[in-house]
Amino acid sequence: MLDPDSGLSLTIARIVQRLKGSSLHSQLERQARVSLHKPEIKLESLKEDIKDFLKTSGWEKKLQNAVYSELNVFPSPCHPAAPAEHMKEPLAYMRKAQGSWEKRILKSLNSMCTELSIPLAQKRPVNEQKELLNKWNEMGTDEPDLSLFRPVYAPKDFLEVLMNLRNPNYENGEQPSFRNHLGLIQVPLKVKDIPELKEDFSELGLNIGQLGIDDSAQVPPEFFENEHVRVGQKVLAEQDSAAAQQYVRQGCPTALRAGLWALILNISNQPEDILYYEQLKSNVIQHDLLVDSLIYKDVKLTASNDDYYFVFEDYLYQVLLCFSRDTSVLEHFTYSSATPPKSYIRGKLGIEEYAVFYPPNGVIPFHGFSMYVAPLCFLYHEPSKLYQIFREMYVRFFFRLHSISSHPSGIVSLCLLFETLLQTHLPQLFYHLREIGAQPLRISFKWMVRAFSGYLATDQLLLLWDRILGYNSLEILAVLAAAVFAFRAVNLMEVTSLAAAEAVLADLSTLKVMPLLQIFLFATVT
Repeated sequence: MLDPDSGLSLTIARIVQRLKGSSLHSQLERQARVSLHKPEIKLESLKEDIKDFLKTSGWEKKLQNAVYSELNVFPSPCHPAAPAEHMKEPLAYMRKAQGSWEKRILKSLNSMCTELSIPLAQKRPVNEQKELLNKWNEMGTDEPDLSLFRPVYAPKDFLEVLMNLRNPNYENGEQPSFRNHLGLIQVPLKVKDIPELKEDFSELGLNIGQLGIDDSAQVPPEFFENEHVRVGQKVLAEQDSAAAQQYVRQGCPTALRAGLWALILNISNQPEDILYYEQLKSNVIQHDLLVDSLIYKDVKLTASNDDYYFVFEDYLYQVLLCFSRDTSVLEHFTYSSATPPKSYIRGKLGIEEYAVFYPPNGVIPFHGFSMYVAPLCFLYHEPSKLYQIFREMYVRFFFRLHSISSHPSGIVSLCLLFETLLQTHLPQLFYHLREIGAQPLRISFKWMVRAFSGYLATDQLLLLWDRILGYNSLEILAVLAAAVFAFRAVNLMEVTSLAAAEAVLADLSTLKVMPLLQIFLFATVT
């Protein structure tokens, strides 16, 4: 273990190193040089005067936001002697399981390649490039034949893998407390109980005003909303990421949400960001990747058939095609248990200097992947900004929902938390569903993998995602999944099959997220 002082020193050194290579660093240097010509800057107090100038001109706040963003994204530093793989995932059996899963995905992708005689990547002919450029804003009107393409995997395939996870250290020894866990996930990870969750999500308490609650005994809704909007406008004016993150724990007013989320994620859409997006677009125009067809297929199977999201089909293609080419996404693999797949130039298989990451961002899309982007289209209509917001949401949160790890926000921990909450607080329901072959996780898994996108009404989904950003955690997904089962418990106790249980929980579009969470967390007897 690192002592606090060493950990702090390592964190500071890492942040300084990362910021040195950023555009913010060069902008700060430029502003400092500009300030030297100002009459209020004196040679005898040069350092302090420049600091004051950067403070009053707003650059200090930008630096604070950048530091806060780094602290939110990157995990606490490991001991200097620890191998790099421990930063990715400390448990060896999790790393091994993730490696095996990646091999399965690659095998599926390669077999599709072989069956269809399609290369992983090829340059588009010039006439095809021109055609794609001309219809860039209306790609949804295109109807390519995708009948032979299939998603590389679906959430249910991933669940089967998680169900077979075992810690080899516990295989032969008895661990009574864990043997009592009768759910599908059989790995001993520490998950929170209701008292711990109450403490973590204290701002969701029954006596605290919330957006998304129609009536509160403590504060009249219209009074709270007016005051909350006023505070939100002040937070936006101050441009303080930490304050914005605290603020959204009680929900975002619709008119302020886009600005507050961008502030929390430290996205400002500078000219260089727009240029970077245009370069990614140019890469899409020039080269055709096999994953492009997987993206088209996924959008057609999911968002295009959704009553809320079908109108954003063009945006989804633009964002996801550019995302597949974005090599900056590779950076998140330093703290993800996953490893980006490699491909080799034809005839050079196994020779490392001829290896490239494929796709360039290292992320192979699966069935439902486009639903991570769809809700953001309600908030951002400028493609480069929409793109940056999605990319940041992915490298902070969404990647954890489709990789095997022991992280508290990882999908394994979320599944275990969901099952533990249900088994502990609704034991009759849990045992009933288990006895009839309708294990609750078989129903809720797809909700959590998609962060409920496509299942909740959009206004409710955005209120849920407010809290994900506010608490910098995905644990609330498992709590909501358990709360949905609690809400429908009476009906579920009467079902006699998995199909009947799925029918009871087929439509979540009328549910109100915040009352469900509040009742489950703060009105449950513990």
